[in-house]
Amino acid sequence: MRLTPILLLAGASLLPLNAAQAQSEPGVAIGATAGTTGLGVEAQIKLGPIFTIRGGIDRLNHDQDERYDGIDYSAELAFDTVGGFVDLHPLANGLMITGGAYMGDRDIRLSATPTGPVEIGGQTYSPAQVGTLNGTVKLQDLSPFVGIGWDDTFYRSGRWGFRAIAGVAVSEKPEVALSSTGGSLSNDATFQARLRDESQRITEETEGYGLFPVIQVGLNYKF
Repeated sequence: MRLTPILLLAGASLLPLNAAQAQSEPGVAIGATAGTTGLGVEAQIKLGPIFTIRGGIDRLNHDQDERYDGIDYSAELAFDTVGGFVDLHPLANGLMITGGAYMGDRDIRLSATPTGPVEIGGQTYSPAQVGTLNGTVKLQDLSPFVGIGWDDTFYRSGRWGFRAIAGVAVSEKPEVALSSTGGSLSNDATFQARLRDESQRITEETEGYGLFPVIQVGLNYKF
């Protein structure tokens, strides 16, 4: 009796079982990420065939020009966040639904030195009166997150895995504060009241910042 065909059939019958066992085994991975949240590092732990928990640290520093209520500002985005997430892989493969939260400082620092007359709080002022405007658009420290993506780290052979996520982080409307330095009216009580009115106008313009789009890709190494 020839044993080779029997052994081949037996080996083939064990392949699905071995794949299922590999998917159900716990695992640990670390990775690097890049996206709208900045550059970051993450660690994840596989709890079973469909659940994974993740934690990460992200940092975003970016300069851009913004215009609020007719005034041009130099804006510096400074986000330092940590995040915790639960990933659900409903088909026991790379497809995932993820949810969690970002926590930490998420500020947009503003600076403007007008070169012509500007309207602040409904009143027009000269550059000499205004001096330099400085402000902060502060997003809420806690921002729940939900998204969908692909992460095959624990569902493929080999040590390396790829992750791509798209989702949105939600927070309440930002807090805005403006101040003035170097102007003839910088310390004037009436002008400071106008600055508070202007801060409220900027708050209304930045309400959309409460929905922060998250697009992220990452490369993971599995232990």
